[in-house]
Amino acid sequence: MTRSNDTIEVLNYSAGTLTYLDQTCLPSEVRYRVARTPDELVDALRRLAIRGAPLIGVAAAYGIASAARNASRMDLHAFRVYMLEVCDRIGGARPTAVNLGWAVGICRELVLRCSDPSACASALEETARRIHEDDARRCAAIGEQGAELIPPSAGIITYCNTGALATGGEGTALGVILAAHRRGKRIHVFVCETRPHLQGSRLTMWELTRRGIPATLITDGTAAVVMREGRADLVITGADRIAQNGDTANKIGTYALAVAAHHHGIPFYIAAPVSSIDFQATSGGEIPIEIRPASDITEFGGVRIAPEGVDAFAPAFDTTPAALIHAVITERGIIRPPYDETLRGLRS
Repeated sequence: MTRSNDTIEVLNYSAGTLTYLDQTCLPSEVRYRVARTPDELVDALRRLAIRGAPLIGVAAAYGIASAARNASRMDLHAFRVYMLEVCDRIGGARPTAVNLGWAVGICRELVLRCSDPSACASALEETARRIHEDDARRCAAIGEQGAELIPPSAGIITYCNTGALATGGEGTALGVILAAHRRGKRIHVFVCETRPHLQGSRLTMWELTRRGIPATLITDGTAAVVMREGRADLVITGADRIAQNGDTANKIGTYALAVAAHHHGIPFYIAAPVSSIDFQATSGGEIPIEIRPASDITEFGGVRIAPEGVDAFAPAFDTTPAALIHAVITERGIIRPPYDETLRGLRS
């Protein structure tokens, strides 16, 4: 794999093998691992070695294609049974990000229609590459659309990680920031550390530093102070799933950030591809929220930071009501309220 200073190769698929950048090792080590089986991919997804809603979808498609290539000598019936089981296993790895189910659904339809295992394996590989390339194009379009919203000089608060490490391209919310920077806008990014896995401090700061974009790391609880002191002009985050009415599920802590932005009169933007919209969910109450193991917050880096036996509640995501969201930046344009109408217009 070729790796340069400003190119982050997160996934590489070749000859039935998926190589991925293990994000749990960043920023101290850039380590690539190989997922040779569906179980190895599911493990990588669950332990957040591969993460970010769009990237999860891309990785799932490659994982299914890999399994198909390795099973292509089976007879058609056995192949189809096995591949549907693989789709179920990979599709159940993370419940909240809609891109995972979206990509798995595309692959499942191919399996159901196939009449020859070898041809199906080739079709799945081509589909996975198309999903990957399509996400890169979506990211580029989101960046250009969103850059229009950034003032010539702006303080920007962002949350979690929404860059190349989370997508098939340059990113969603971070893609907007990068596009604004390229246009010569004088931006300064305030990066929330994003507890409990520190995707902001470990991953977003790593990406911004590589890109030479001015940034300051803050604790999650500092964001409201930055707003009150007039340092922030807007907040922009990504999304794992958007309901029809605009309610948006994202990394736990996003809701509190949106409430603080609303209180201080600062626009709160979501940047996400149309594939992150769940047209089956009428509101945020229908979005499944992944609950993580208690160890996510009772331990840190393998070291216990809470007494043994304490009760712990560790949702991985929360839902921000549509009323707190100023606009949703998609590859098809900037979508504003009323979301029940404007998001529905994207369904076609």
